[in-house]
Amino acid sequence: MEKIKLRILGISYSQSQSGAYALILIEHSGKRRLPIIIGSFEAQSIAIELENMKPTRPLTHDLFKIFVDTFRISIKEVIIYKFADGIFYAKLICNDGTNNFEIDSRTSDAVAISLRVRCPIYTYESILNAAGINIDDENPEASSPDDTIYKEKVSNKKNEDNEFSKLTLPELEELLNSAIEDEAYEKASKIRDEINRRKKGK
Repeated sequence: MEKIKLRILGISYSQSQSGAYALILIEHSGKRRLPIIIGSFEAQSIAIELENMKPTRPLTHDLFKIFVDTFRISIKEVIIYKFADGIFYAKLICNDGTNNFEIDSRTSDAVAISLRVRCPIYTYESILNAAGINIDDENPEASSPDDTIYKEKVSNKKNEDNEFSKLTLPELEELLNSAIEDEAYEKASKIRDEINRRKKGK
């Protein structure tokens, strides 16, 4: 199965879950984006590394890097290999100098570690098809695959109840395009899920 390389596009506040954030990954040479809900600690850890900030004491992910460096274990890559019931599953592909082995990980932890060890992040076409959001319009941020972007946005809009089931399919598709244009990726992912449910039910 062919792997698709991802990069970090940004982090934004979750619109519906208090204290949560949306981590946005994007195809390295494409437009599809993968929004992943993560906790505040993991968001802070990722942001600190993206901003090249050095905490006074090592965070958990810094400690992990110190550990693998001390014992000469290399992290070759991170793979987001599964998406089920709204949850992403990831693993670290490691090498101890002799053998390759895999370590199961929460996706947020895997991304935070990948930043520190400078290893690539991959996923599969099936994951992007199931959970990705297509960006049709040109975006200067999306067209610079070598740039790593950290953005923290606060939405002033009120949280809306999930009443997508009352909308028609054309209305949902129009709402999806609007959410993507506003970079409301968490909302867009929920609309996309509703559209997929409708199409599967036909």
